[in-house]
Amino acid sequence: MTETPTTRVLLTGATGFLGQAVLERLLSAHEGVHVTAVVRPKGSVTGEQRLRQLLRKPVFRPWREALGEEEARRVFAERTAVVEGGLSALAGIEQPFDVVIHSASTVSFDPPIDEAFTTNVGGATGLYDALLASGQDPHVVHVSTCYVGGIAKGLRPEAPVDHDVDWAAEFEAALAAHREAEMASRAPERLQALIDEATAGHGKEGPKSVARAAEAARQEWVRTRLVEYGRTRAQSLGWTDVYTFTKALGERVAEQKWAGAGHRLSVVRPSIIESALRHPYPGWIDGYKVADPLIMAYAKGALPEFPGLPDSVLDVIPVDLVVNAIVALAVGGHRGPEGQLTEPGAQAPEPGYYQVCSGASNPLPFHQMYENVHTFFTAHPLEDADGAPIRVPEWRFPANNAVERSLALKERLSAVGGKLTTVLPATSRTREWASSLHRMQSGLGSLRTYVDLYQSYTRTEMIFDDARTRQLNDSLPAGTPEDRTVDVRAIDWTDYWQNVHLPALTEMTKAYGRLKAASRRRSAPKRALREGTDVLAVFDLEGTVLDSTVVRQYLQLRRHTLGPARWPAELAELVASAPTYVKAERRDRGEFIRAFMRRYEGVPAETVRELVAGPLGEDMRRLLRPGALARIQEHRAAGHRTVLVTGSFDLLVEPLAELFDEVVAGRMDERDGVMTGYLAVPPLVDEARAQWLAKYAERGGYDLSRSYGYGDSHADASWLSAVGHPYAVNPDLALYRLARRNHWTVEDWKRA
Repeated sequence: MTETPTTRVLLTGATGFLGQAVLERLLSAHEGVHVTAVVRPKGSVTGEQRLRQLLRKPVFRPWREALGEEEARRVFAERTAVVEGGLSALAGIEQPFDVVIHSASTVSFDPPIDEAFTTNVGGATGLYDALLASGQDPHVVHVSTCYVGGIAKGLRPEAPVDHDVDWAAEFEAALAAHREAEMASRAPERLQALIDEATAGHGKEGPKSVARAAEAARQEWVRTRLVEYGRTRAQSLGWTDVYTFTKALGERVAEQKWAGAGHRLSVVRPSIIESALRHPYPGWIDGYKVADPLIMAYAKGALPEFPGLPDSVLDVIPVDLVVNAIVALAVGGHRGPEGQLTEPGAQAPEPGYYQVCSGASNPLPFHQMYENVHTFFTAHPLEDADGAPIRVPEWRFPANNAVERSLALKERLSAVGGKLTTVLPATSRTREWASSLHRMQSGLGSLRTYVDLYQSYTRTEMIFDDARTRQLNDSLPAGTPEDRTVDVRAIDWTDYWQNVHLPALTEMTKAYGRLKAASRRRSAPKRALREGTDVLAVFDLEGTVLDSTVVRQYLQLRRHTLGPARWPAELAELVASAPTYVKAERRDRGEFIRAFMRRYEGVPAETVRELVAGPLGEDMRRLLRPGALARIQEHRAAGHRTVLVTGSFDLLVEPLAELFDEVVAGRMDERDGVMTGYLAVPPLVDEARAQWLAKYAERGGYDLSRSYGYGDSHADASWLSAVGHPYAVNPDLALYRLARRNHWTVEDWKRA
């Protein structure tokens, strides 16, 4: 095809890393090209809005600066259009196209099998069916990957992949796998196991929380099963993962449906795409790519070793060289085996395969990449949370089984530690230990992902032939600028790693760090609370405001009401009942309170009032936490409505009533002035408290998004989640883990 002012290009995957770079190159370097992008809406943002937003991204910055902002917007609007929706939206396509660039793809190596097939195989099927139905004959540039050949050794040719897998049957099986996994997840025994697990972890939050956790666990079970299904099915047929497997089948769809119908097809197979060598500027990158999480984990000291082969070739290619190959084919036309141009309407042209890679012409051994990374981060180390430089480890490239054994042992130890955190008491030391354990488990999870996914690419013994890509480069017109060529031999790998890619990667990581720090600063507790009469400050009592428990309150009361002769028997009976109370507390806070309140049976209410007005009240005031008093005063000074809410009964909290605007407590049932041991109303705990809080705010006109909540127990999680500013105060380990995961503020109120 010869480029003319009427050249019309249909582009899929325009919002992705590669797609946006292709779009920029077509607009900035080829004035006669008009691009129609297939873009699906995302939430409330339309496809057209998403395309327009690309103009503000860094990839377009040099072009915007060269043209000027206003002219760039005008040209972008004039030379682009949008087809709203996914590839299925192309059915019934009417406008003519000279070239189709199909770069839409899943970006994950290990997605669920149905997702991988829907995107990589179903997307290709939808595209080629629509093109065939339109009766058009555009030249299609189909973007694939070098790794479509699967698990192999030696030189991999620029040719169709040799396999006899029925893509249609596999596609149908992948969709059926999702239906089967969904059905299996709903089996009674599976659901009961999920309910039991959710109850153990979330029972204290309330039944709705248990149900939500069980359903989330069911969905995760389905996803995990489908990921495993994809991985094992791919490996059973000779591919490393479901990504390369489905990309290979996507190629086969293109070969059968498009090239098989006599149309022009060029398949571009990049290797591992990384940041730009030259264009739009050295180091341009849009998010972490394939090798980058591995590199940054190493830079952060999280990868003490890795099971790669030091002399294997890590086939990396800068993104702009891939873009140059795609654009050269798009504007230059389809080429035959000898590099000759194929005219539109030619009889059954052979598909052209172009492996844009470095392994054959400019190989980069894995040990050389490692040495460059080690050198760079030794000279320019990242900093840890305390601002100290991180010392990167020395890799010795042990055998794979040594790394696997070490990782498996650490995973077993972390699992044991996780079980311990469910039974240990909450102290500052155990909380810090739980936090360290959480960080270790996160690190082990990442390491397991890296080992499982990346070792196939760092232990490969494949070399990808790029003879046809070199031929494409040699066919470029004389005088083609260097930044539009596809010559991988011009890459100086040491210069690329030390001066281009790693600095760009480091700056992007620091930028992410600055965004996170800014977010933490925004969510950090402000010492001066904003004033407002529509703000609630809700405080739990036992363990939060008061350094006491319902058990301790009971013992203090009984110490004053029982004679010395009866006191030992009371203590002995309480100790004997302790296991029952502990089990009830672990299951449900309300169940525990109901059971324990039975101990007040037969106690005269007037006796409790007298003690609360005297020595018992003094004991309670002495147990007020200094931090609680300070925070209550801050809220009252800011005009907030302070509310104390407790599952205990009202008589016991009278000594603290004057500290708050309102006290909400239970009420003990009485008969002839004597307590029956039954609560008059259900205890206001966990989800019941959350429901009460929502109604209280609605009735009083309070803004929960601006309100504050303070609790110490996992049972407080439900209602703490309802306020905009939740605080975990001297929390138990379960609430502490939840608070850290949700970025809630954790405070110690034992000190002012």
